[in-house]
Amino acid sequence: MRKCVRCNTEMNEEMEIKVDMQGYGISLTRKGIFGKKIVKPQIAVCTNCGEISFFIDDINLLKK
Repeated sequence: MRKCVRCNTEMNEEMEIKVDMQGYGISLTRKGIFGKKIVKPQIAVCTNCGEISFFIDDINLLKK
């Protein structure tokens, strides 16, 4: 469980961010017009202060 960097409260990791009108969410890609999709980032939301934190579960995907 992630802790909030602002208030040190446990964060809720059972949420998603979606782009309005599309519903596809967001993804991390390599630079370029047709950059290869690497991974869909996860988010954690603090239920105390509302802070949102983006994170990637498997950071080894970034090293390739």
